[in-house]
Amino acid sequence: MNTYKITLLLLLSPLVIRTADTKNTVIYPVKISKPISYDTVTLTTYSATEGETDSTPHLTASGFKIDTLNPKKHKIIAISRDLLKKLPFGTFVKVTGAGKLNGVYVIEDKMNKRYKNHIDLLIGGDDKHTTIKNVKIVKI
Repeated sequence: MNTYKITLLLLLSPLVIRTADTKNTVIYPVKISKPISYDTVTLTTYSATEGETDSTPHLTASGFKIDTLNPKKHKIIAISRDLLKKLPFGTFVKVTGAGKLNGVYVIEDKMNKRYKNHIDLLIGGDDKHTTIKNVKIVKI
């Protein structure tokens, strides 16, 4: 019976971190957060040209003005509209599983409504276009 009460108390008590200073030991409660959720998507790339965007390739859907001489410096990502519902403009996301395209990007553009579960990274006009499946994005 006593073992049960002690176990229950340990399970219900918060986790703590103790400082290394033994004279003034302080106990800090640690908040346990939910596991990080991510989306697995298909990644493609686009450049800021009328053929790949609309009649205003230097402006994103959020109104952000792209530097046409070096557009990839902005680290802009366009996402499909289904993802835009939970990741609004201005959200930073970390992209993994995309090799040299891994990194942190900001959502400033949206894709054509025919795309679902899809992201599009802005690249320079001379860069090679690519498609990569099963890429992970995490909101940061």
